Formats: sequence, C-alpha cells, structure tokens
Amino acid sequence: MKKRMRKKLYLGEFQEFGFEVQFRLPSDLSEADQEAFFDAFMAEAIDRHGLLAGGGCGTEWDIFVTLADRGSAEEKHRKLVEDWLRNSPQVADIRIGPLVDAWN
Repeated sequence: MKKRMRKKLYLGEFQEFGFEVQFRLPSDLSEADQEAFFDAFMAEAIDRHGLLAGGGCGTEWDIFVTLADRGSAEEKHRKLVEDWLRNSPQVADIRIGPLVDAWN
C-alpha cells in the first residue's frame, strides 16, 4: 500500500493510539458538583496535556482519550490521567484501558 493511502487510513507508521477510561462518581453528587468535576477533569487531566476525550459523563463515565494533535497517546498520558483520577476523592472504580488503535 502506498504511503499516501496508509496515511489516509491511519495504518503502519501513521497508526494512532488512545485508551479507554471508566470510572464512577457518587450517585448523590449534585449536578453543580458533577459540572465542577467535569470542568476540572477536562482542564487539568485532558486539555493541559494536549489530549482529547469523548464519551459519556454524569455519574458513570466511559470515555476514550486520544492525543489532540496528530499522533498517539502514550503510556505517560495513561499515567497522568490515572493519577489525576486517583487523587480525586469522589472518584471510584477507576479502570484505565491499554493503548489501542484509535481508528479501529
């Protein structure tokens, strides 16, 4: 396959990786507190490190994290997100998935 096609299909040297993050917030957390948590999480754990996150939020979170620019999330990104969540007292049942192909 030609380099141009590999690039369009994110294959070979153009493959990009991301990881899944799952966690739970207390069900009795107010909507304002959920919003404050979301703002802090996005600013401090995601945006600050050049990452993007997409998925559901509320009390049951299941999101996928990738690098904001072209390229791949790395082990250091998994560790940064995990550490931030583990330092948040209201977060429970944290699961950080392995790096996987972000386009499959």
